[in-house]
Amino acid sequence: MKYDAFVVGGGPSGATAAEDLARAGLRVALLDRAGRIKPCGGAVPPRMIADFAIPDHLIVAKIRCARMISPKGRAVDIHIEGGFVGMVDREDFDEYLRDRAAMHGATRLTGTFLRVERDASGTHVVWRDKTSGQETRSPTRLVVGADGARSAVARAEVPGGASIPYVIAYQEIIAAPAANASYDPDRCDVIYDGRISPDFYGWVFPHGTRASVGMGTEVDGIDLKQATAALRDMAGLTGCKTLRREGAPIPLKPLDRWDNGRDVVLAGDAAGVVAPSSGEGIYYAMAGGRVAATAAQAFLRSGRAADLKLARRLFLKDHGTVFKVLRSMQDAYYRSDDRRERFVSLCHDLDVQRLTFDAYMNKRLVAAKPLAHVKIGVKNLAHLLGLVAPEWT
Repeated sequence: MKYDAFVVGGGPSGATAAEDLARAGLRVALLDRAGRIKPCGGAVPPRMIADFAIPDHLIVAKIRCARMISPKGRAVDIHIEGGFVGMVDREDFDEYLRDRAAMHGATRLTGTFLRVERDASGTHVVWRDKTSGQETRSPTRLVVGADGARSAVARAEVPGGASIPYVIAYQEIIAAPAANASYDPDRCDVIYDGRISPDFYGWVFPHGTRASVGMGTEVDGIDLKQATAALRDMAGLTGCKTLRREGAPIPLKPLDRWDNGRDVVLAGDAAGVVAPSSGEGIYYAMAGGRVAATAAQAFLRSGRAADLKLARRLFLKDHGTVFKVLRSMQDAYYRSDDRRERFVSLCHDLDVQRLTFDAYMNKRLVAAKPLAHVKIGVKNLAHLLGLVAPEWT
């Protein structure tokens, strides 16, 4: 069978691309290795739930508060007014998305991508079938690379795809304790502390009967398991049963190119679309899968390879400014514990809280009263220059 599109990778980006293409009536293959669960906090904002029709049964917890914890142990609680942030378990969430793509006509394949080959008859994806162990050569008009931060498709096919920067994330899934003074099943804790991560953050995210505890860093030589053990001790979670351990790279910056100018387009982590500062990836992966599918349809209709550039252009039109702001914030505040202390202090400001969470929940930078923007800008500059002491209540 010759496919119109062969999607490599069955995470949120690949499954979304496959579903959209199948809904459009195209012949689509979705190749996934199966059995791998990506380390992920699992947070999904309301816009994602709405845009991608996520059913409520996949939401294992509804978070109504985020607690920011500074290097000195001071905390700021940011309450989510009039809504919640959903939490999903990736093993169930990703499988649901793959099944949904298949329900709309995508052909699910289980195996490992090996390479792309081209000859007089066209483009072929060569992959190893997990069940038989045999190499299979599948003809296709287009390849969608959605196979993660260390994408084999990107490395082999797209200029710059082998040099994507990333942090390493590690987390442990634990049996959640009963609610107590340090653990709230309706609250996400984000820990900005150089003892946990010198350049990123640690987290404790509830997932109903389970919780994820982890951290990320770009710094070589950090013992991720030891840092997570320290975080569990700090959060009073040492005695909780460990159910699973996970580690994976998280990209830091969108690639300059998402296509090879011929027959390949990237999506999700393979294209580098994880939000700086927060490390949020699920929504942006699915948005990346959707624009990849849009570009793929344009290419398949026209035959013009230039139409593949539409994926990156559409994504950055919607999210490029947010990514730039978050990148600037990470560069400014994550470099030292003094800066992190000031960052958490700045989060006391109610205008900062409202603007930040509205941007997170709705995935856009929102307009506000001009004086609020001026006040935030002045306070931000004063903190960065060290002109004011951190404020604590």
